[in-house]
Amino acid sequence: MTGNLYRGQAGLPFSSSLRIYEPLEAFPPEQQRQLVAEGSKAGSRAAIENAELQASLGRITRSGGDPFPTGRTDLVRMTRVPGGRHAAGSATAANKEDHDTGRLLYCPSQLVIRAGLAANALMDGVHSPLADLLIPVSQRDKHQIRIDRINAGEDAKRVHTRASTWGIPFSWFSLFTESDRKDVVESEGRILTVRVWTPITEALDRARFAVAHLALAAPDLDMLDDLTQLTEWLELFHVQSMVELDYGAVADKVYPDESPMDVRLGIECLAEGDMTGAAAAYRRLASRWIPIRQLARAS
Repeated sequence: MTGNLYRGQAGLPFSSSLRIYEPLEAFPPEQQRQLVAEGSKAGSRAAIENAELQASLGRITRSGGDPFPTGRTDLVRMTRVPGGRHAAGSATAANKEDHDTGRLLYCPSQLVIRAGLAANALMDGVHSPLADLLIPVSQRDKHQIRIDRINAGEDAKRVHTRASTWGIPFSWFSLFTESDRKDVVESEGRILTVRVWTPITEALDRARFAVAHLALAAPDLDMLDDLTQLTEWLELFHVQSMVELDYGAVADKVYPDESPMDVRLGIECLAEGDMTGAAAAYRRLASRWIPIRQLARAS
């Protein structure tokens, strides 16, 4: 398979990610050495995304019935903070890579831990009888041994990536504004992905602002629970980290996207008691994202 797999992803669900990139000193010494080693051979972002996709498809089709990653290797994404400082701004490129100078930040894929969390969520969900068929108990037990091995050697509580299929949770947009740096990755007239970046300190301030206002104005809103969990997650990471929202292939359907502004306006309107304004912001969000989510049920 080639880079066309990364560009096309035909027939696969739209998948988006929220990632935390931390400075090297935020990791335990042994993991620091692994990150530097893996990062030195990682290649371009397109190559990393393609390698991760190929590996996931390979696990589905391999013999033995074990769909889980083994953990023998772990992909590492890196970015640079230009000039050693967090940068804002916008950039558009056909195959844009990070700047050549500045401080390196690292985001390990942590596929073993994330696969275990995903399996647990599937087992606890409405499709648990089907999950028993897809993931036999023997394979789940085998994978738990891998997770226990990682937990013994690393700070596994800090899972650096959150993923979402068939749309982006509205709570994620509360972390970003229109002025944040954007990388628009295009090829052959298509938008492959859009990546939005912000310093974690900014993301936390915005999340706490949203939680405080929703707690007063709409305490029963599901988004408040999502934002509370999101804030607690962000607080686990180094203060000099960066937060990346990676739209993935769904960007070609929704970009240019005003969702961060609509979420912020909706929260502000709720706080001010402006139900008409809040409803208008939600309608804009719904008209953009409900058709995407409906694709999950399309045959």
